Amino acid sequence: MLELSIRLCAAAALLAALPAMAAERISVVERPLNETTLHRSGDRDLVGDQLVFANKVYDAANKVEIGSDQGYCVRTVAGKSWECFWTLVLKAGQITVEGPFMDSGDSLFAVTGGTGKYAGARGSMKLHPRDATPTGYDFDYDLL
Repeated sequence: MLELSIRLCAAAALLAALPAMAAERISVVERPLNETTLHRSGDRDLVGDQLVFANKVYDAANKVEIGSDQGYCVRTVAGKSWECFWTLVLKAGQITVEGPFMDSGDSLFAVTGGTGKYAGARGSMKLHPRDATPTGYDFDYDLL
């Protein structure tokens, strides 16, 4: 019984040492205006092509600029998907994400970390194209 009590106290101490992070949703709109696709062969869509970007992000109403994002994607399935990594930069800190970006429809990314207010961030980010062009993307960051 004493051994169980010691283990429970050790587990409680370990949990108390972890940074507390309340659940939070951050919704932004990205306007994809500053992007370049680097093709391995002419203008053909091939596995290994790269997409690099640095774009402004706006509030959920798509009115007020609140930060930026920057990153890169590598084409993994021609005509279908990319594997991406990027950083969202906001006044209170940064949030990093990684995962597959689908050519059509929604995409779901893993939140892999952060800085400032978002240090130790984890959770997911849903990307939703605003229209068929697309002229913008809704990003919903669900932090745990």
